[in-house]
Amino acid sequence: MGTGFYDNRELSWLKFNARVLEEARDETTPLFERLRFVQIFCSNLDEFFMIRVGSLHDKLLYEPKDRENKTNMNAKEQLSAIAKRVKALLPIKDEAYSEIMQGLSAYGVEHLNEDVLTPEEDAFLKAYFMREIRPLLFTGVVDKKHPVPFLKSGEIYIGCKIRKKTDASGKATFGILPASENLPRVVFLPGTGKFMLIEELIRRYAKQVFNNFDIISRCIFRVTRNADIEIDEGLFDHDVDFRDVMSKLVKKRKKLQPVRVEFQGSPDNEIVSVITKILDISDNYVFKQTAPLSMGFISVLEKRLEKQAELFFDPLTPQKSSEILPDVPLIDQIKQHDILLNYPYENINHFINLLEEAAVNPNVSSIKITLYRVARDSKIINALNKAAENGKDVLALVELRARFDEENNIGWSKQLEEAGVTVIYGLEELKVHSKLLLITLRDGNNVRYITQVGTGNYNERTSKLYTDLTLMTSDEDLGADASVVFNALIVGSTVESTNRLLVAPKGLKSRIVSFIDNEITYGRDGYIGIKINSLTDRDLIEKLAEASRAGVTVELIVRGICCLIPRVEGETENIRVISIVGRFLEHSRIYIFGRGDRRRVYISSADFMTRNTERRVEVAAPILDTSLANRVCGIFSTMLADNVKARELGADGKYTPVPSAGKLPLNSQLYFYDEAYKAAEASTGIIGRADTQKLDEKRQDKPIKVKIRRIR
Repeated sequence: MGTGFYDNRELSWLKFNARVLEEARDETTPLFERLRFVQIFCSNLDEFFMIRVGSLHDKLLYEPKDRENKTNMNAKEQLSAIAKRVKALLPIKDEAYSEIMQGLSAYGVEHLNEDVLTPEEDAFLKAYFMREIRPLLFTGVVDKKHPVPFLKSGEIYIGCKIRKKTDASGKATFGILPASENLPRVVFLPGTGKFMLIEELIRRYAKQVFNNFDIISRCIFRVTRNADIEIDEGLFDHDVDFRDVMSKLVKKRKKLQPVRVEFQGSPDNEIVSVITKILDISDNYVFKQTAPLSMGFISVLEKRLEKQAELFFDPLTPQKSSEILPDVPLIDQIKQHDILLNYPYENINHFINLLEEAAVNPNVSSIKITLYRVARDSKIINALNKAAENGKDVLALVELRARFDEENNIGWSKQLEEAGVTVIYGLEELKVHSKLLLITLRDGNNVRYITQVGTGNYNERTSKLYTDLTLMTSDEDLGADASVVFNALIVGSTVESTNRLLVAPKGLKSRIVSFIDNEITYGRDGYIGIKINSLTDRDLIEKLAEASRAGVTVELIVRGICCLIPRVEGETENIRVISIVGRFLEHSRIYIFGRGDRRRVYISSADFMTRNTERRVEVAAPILDTSLANRVCGIFSTMLADNVKARELGADGKYTPVPSAGKLPLNSQLYFYDEAYKAAEASTGIIGRADTQKLDEKRQDKPIKVKIRRIR
């Protein structure tokens, strides 16, 4: 915990990842899904070290005395605290992996211990190694004539302490073998589900590679390098191809300074010393664990187990929205009333249908869209291409700096250009993170707009995994605002002011502050409800604390980082904070200010992070339709009532399960899916009751019958 009512950003994020690990230990979660949570925990940690720890390493080098503005910790203190916390979490992860694999052994899948093999198993694995693996390995001896090879970020290596058989001095040297990504990660024994990972196979039979050496000890290790690349302003010069620049930066990322080295098992201290010396990294950034260093192989196991339904979550299919008529053009329906979609419970295909309609509608003159992350096989891109090929004026702002999606977005930008789409990129100093679509059409002699504003990316894949909201409207004021946003982006500038939309970096934070100030004037009758992924912006934290001191009820649903500690007497005692980590990744952002006639309800792409409020283009849209505003508030209050997957943040900075004594269990995510199934059934009669009943059975103990408090 930090000081006062503040917590450190990085340590708060680690608490979130610890919650992910809790799901891996939850015995009510199907066994293979628990393994998936282990994988998520590990991949989260990988990105955390590449970006956040990487950034702190840069600060340690260039701004060692600089202190963050909440807990006053410098980079060195933060890195030390991070290392301590991670080293406490890894044994929990290792234990979870061991428990899960023990459980999977009952289904015929067994991770072999290379030190406990039968002669038959050993003979097969050795023969496989010599036939399939050995020819692809080079002898990586490190000496005066053979320098240390470059150790790639994220790739697994086997390090060996070796001694030349003909060397009378008995002097030891060092050898490195890569477990190349080109090799199969999993090797199964014939006719069984028993397997060994390729890095374990290489470690066991390494002596077959170092023929002229005695192997004294060996280990498996992996390096993580800093991936936090800053883009120099000069790269935006007019005579520079920005797409080419980004391609080069992606390649550069793989060669940056190491920030972590992981070892599997109990490696020889001398080997550890050699590797850390090669990498020029301190012992503080050395992490030892018993579980595999990379969990990417579990997809192979999934194929072996896919027929064992009890190991997995029951499949849930995004449903057709009951608000949308199947045989009426969507554009015509949006002209009549606003439409709200709730992913993954409702299907993104409705939005895709809107784009496909616009691509062929003779009255549509232009389509403008901001793209941050899209699927690798994107129907959305196809619809935009089709629109351009049909003569529509199509503009796509493709944000090439969407971290780890740069290569994907570079590819899409080329394809869009080839189809005739006008492609522009993000602003010089600002990422464009908004989820904004504007369709302009002729309606007689008039120009009309169809505007879509969402909380999530235009990505078919993640729409099935992330919770997000999308608004489709024909409101002329919202359309005019969206047009102003796009006009500014086209000329490389930002919006100074808008009528209804809240647009960062100049018009979102200030408006939110004014809304909070307004609630402060109402004291104990004031209300603020916020659902976001992260809360780090000090100005907004201070303002929320001010509201609390004035007696305003503040309810926050913050999935990940929360630098505000609630329930601190005299400071944040009127603030409640919960976090929900479940089957789906909570990603929607909801802002609610006030009750009754003064209630304002927004959905947004922006978290309450300084990077979102001050250094990105973000858009928040008001929900003007009363019934839809009630629906959004109902979603919010249902999540507040979650007592299965929700955890509440206390004044001690710790998350604890929400009390459920005397209440029926409520898993809000499954509740929303159940409602989507029932709504689809009521509107079409197609969904079978058996499906709904199956979903009910998978809920915590019994179907949910709960009165949800409405925020009106």
